[in-house]
Amino acid sequence: MEAVEDIVIVGAGIAGLATSLGLHRLGIRSLVLESADSLRTTGFALGMWTNAWRALDAIGVGEILRAKHHMLIGVVATSATTGIATSQRPAAAKDSQFDHEVRCVSRKLLLETMENELPRGTIRYSSKVVHIEIDGRFKSIHLADGTVLKTKVLIGCDGVNSVVAKFLGFKKPAFVGRSAVRGIVYFEEGHGFEPKIMQFFGKGIRYGVIPIDDHGVYWFFSFSAPSHEKEIEEDPLKLKQFILSNLGKVSDKIKEVYERTELNNITFSPLRFRHPWELLWGNITKNNICVAGDALHPMTPDIAQGGGASLEDSIVLARNLAMALKETDRKQDDDEYERIEEGLKQFARERKWRIFDLISASYVVSLVQHGDNVLTNFLRDKMAKYLAGMLMKKACFDCGKLIVS
Repeated sequence: MEAVEDIVIVGAGIAGLATSLGLHRLGIRSLVLESADSLRTTGFALGMWTNAWRALDAIGVGEILRAKHHMLIGVVATSATTGIATSQRPAAAKDSQFDHEVRCVSRKLLLETMENELPRGTIRYSSKVVHIEIDGRFKSIHLADGTVLKTKVLIGCDGVNSVVAKFLGFKKPAFVGRSAVRGIVYFEEGHGFEPKIMQFFGKGIRYGVIPIDDHGVYWFFSFSAPSHEKEIEEDPLKLKQFILSNLGKVSDKIKEVYERTELNNITFSPLRFRHPWELLWGNITKNNICVAGDALHPMTPDIAQGGGASLEDSIVLARNLAMALKETDRKQDDDEYERIEEGLKQFARERKWRIFDLISASYVVSLVQHGDNVLTNFLRDKMAKYLAGMLMKKACFDCGKLIVS
């Protein structure tokens, strides 16, 4: 069985749905292939900074999500070794270039909101891509169920283990030597936290607690891989006990967040990233195939820009692809392939250095924040305000509007 599509997007995650929605807002249909049988919400929540909200506004879902998530007013960094706050920085700091809009957004609500804005039938679930091949000016996509799709444009938004990125020649993302545990907990009576990002550092660990709304609290805990990691990874109870035994000097209220989290609301994942220099000589696009989101730029979570960068990708990609397609419609000629090719190359040019900067900054920050020696401990405590400022500076980016002239 073979079907033909103009644009196929692999992966119904943040980048995939945002790209499809961006194209839809510009009057262009796409098909999204998702290997799972429903939306995948692994990770529970993510920080969304100013740059992300600009992108969400561009695709028309910003206000829907704002109504369901608290505005956060600042970042507090505390030493888990001493219990002393090393930095407190408001989101609207006077020395910031912009007053920042920061919220911790439920991944489930984010994906469902975008799905609800797409035409019925845009997402095809249980559609695992097993093989890709070039077929003249088309791409043939072979699915596990035997279906073969032909498409003019193939966009890989299929995450860290991307099939499309592999096809383009990218190496498998590298393990950084650390892992992250993420969780979510709900307080029926209300959690009582101030709307702030609370981060803690010390002895090779970094963790944080972030309110989502009046009742939901998202948390993360990242650490250098211990020798018995495999054992605790496979046992949620041992994982939770490991975290509780390594929180350090923090308040009972912070400990309660971790204590009250149900075992089925905890996920574990090794942290991986793409070496930034791969973006300089790798094929972000080739033969009218490209990658975006985590398929393009897996990065450590230390500056909270993985999700925001994926949304930026989607706006830039949808805009450039729509320009190419609409130019062909206007001129009614046979140069569509070349225009699409140039549109995708322009996307790569616009995103390459921005992504290089984010991956590099996040990796450097991770080295300082997770170090467990005299030098890194000194740098972390003395540079806490600078690191918070770097996070805010990276969030000032504006990916632009979904406007095609």
